[in-house]
Amino acid sequence: MEIQQPIGGPLRGFLESTRRVGSRPALFVDGKVHSYEDLGRLAGNIATTIRKTSPPSMPLVALLAHRSLTAYAGVLGILGAGKGYVPLNPKLPTERLLRILTLAGPDTLVVGKEAKKHLELLLPKLPQRTSIICPDLEDLESVSLAHPQHQFVVGSAMAEGSLTDGSSREGNDPIAYLLFTSGSTGDPKGVPVRQSNLAAYVGYIADRYGVTEEDRFSQMFEMSFDLSVHDMFVCWERGACLYAMPDHTVMAPSKFIRDHGITMWFSVPSVIGVMEKLGMLKPGAFPTLRGSLFCGEPLLSRHAQAWQEAAPNSFVENLYGPTEATIAITHYRWTPATSPALSKAGITPIGQAFLGQATCVVDAELRSVAAGENGELCLSGSQVTQGYWNNPEQTRKQFVTLPDRGDQVWYRTGDLVMEDQDGCLQYLGRIDHQVKIRGHRVELPEVEFTLREASRSQQVAALAWPVKEGLAEGIVAFVAGGAEGEAGAILQHCRRVLPDYMVPSQIRFLEHLPLNVHGKTDRLKLRELLKEEPR
Repeated sequence: MEIQQPIGGPLRGFLESTRRVGSRPALFVDGKVHSYEDLGRLAGNIATTIRKTSPPSMPLVALLAHRSLTAYAGVLGILGAGKGYVPLNPKLPTERLLRILTLAGPDTLVVGKEAKKHLELLLPKLPQRTSIICPDLEDLESVSLAHPQHQFVVGSAMAEGSLTDGSSREGNDPIAYLLFTSGSTGDPKGVPVRQSNLAAYVGYIADRYGVTEEDRFSQMFEMSFDLSVHDMFVCWERGACLYAMPDHTVMAPSKFIRDHGITMWFSVPSVIGVMEKLGMLKPGAFPTLRGSLFCGEPLLSRHAQAWQEAAPNSFVENLYGPTEATIAITHYRWTPATSPALSKAGITPIGQAFLGQATCVVDAELRSVAAGENGELCLSGSQVTQGYWNNPEQTRKQFVTLPDRGDQVWYRTGDLVMEDQDGCLQYLGRIDHQVKIRGHRVELPEVEFTLREASRSQQVAALAWPVKEGLAEGIVAFVAGGAEGEAGAILQHCRRVLPDYMVPSQIRFLEHLPLNVHGKTDRLKLRELLKEEPR
């Protein structure tokens, strides 16, 4: 298969689809269908307004919106203005959003009406004068008077203009989006994904799956989760329609899939487990699906098989990739006859690298290991980003050269894998304290940093617990020297600064945390304490 690298930025596909099938549906959201022409018209106005409020030297614009017309038009409009978008999830605590805004430094914020209350909480604390663009709001007079240091642009005051590709300058490779992942130092890490990174991914995936304007894509991921980027841009690359799922359907989507004739499905694997428990995975339940993708956490082989039986007309693929490698970079196609035997410990393989991308399994000295040996997975290629946002120290640590691979730069994933004789990668776990919870990457040291702040104890530990069939369902925290009565205040502080999936489900207080022979917290003993608890 020849790799066709798209020319231009991620907007190129949307603009080409608008020219080719402009009257066809591009987006279904809030019960309404919007054509490519209609969506592009609003995005063009947003882009033109941004150009008037933000100088070319500012590379980023933040987007505070959730499953709305403004959310999707905002992404397109920000890119059309030649900027990268910084998605702000309104479900996150205000303090977390403020920290992201401080680290990213945008001077413009696009806001959907569904996030107005969150905007009002942010406004008094924004780190700099900010232009606030509200495409679907009109009455902001009282808010504007209360915060005269900021500029407000309501829908009727927006400039009009057409949507164009904001990456047209030759040799220019602007940021497409900046996502923040959990960081081990207490601060989230910013990952700037360039338009060339995204173009490489979208072009390969759209070709691989033969996407056409007849397809209907599910869209269940939050915009702060990079898998949402796949939903939008692979869909719009070929003139298909994106179906934004209402929040109440995300974990139980059977009716939504059937009612809307979804053809291309993408979710975290844990959704399968929830649907299975609810009795939704009947054989032949989803006949309209022709493609089913799973990513973000290990895919159990029995879940892959259950989904295959529920969607008999669909291929099932397990994708793998960290944010630093642009959504996903390896794939494995499930084959009922052979895949169960290839799945180690009941976990579906993560397969092989996309064409044009590269993997390498290395030992502690970063030297390649032989097939069949365990090692850390390193990644390279046109999808791999250049480093972290304003964090050269972390960039030097994670983006390295390998002794036996010349000057090529590789990203160290921290994932433990084994590559078999056929070049198929098996995921074995992590080599550090990072875990996946509900598909989200979580650095346990960041949770521990927050626990120290809240408890004023230096001896704290956060463990992924319970872990069922290789999947972490939550976090349990241990604190030394505290009293049970302090748990409520500690958890309240955690909820104020951490996303809900990072907040511990319980706090356990011990006089001292157990130490191993090296004087470090003995996490194995703490795990044994949890195992001894009655279920």
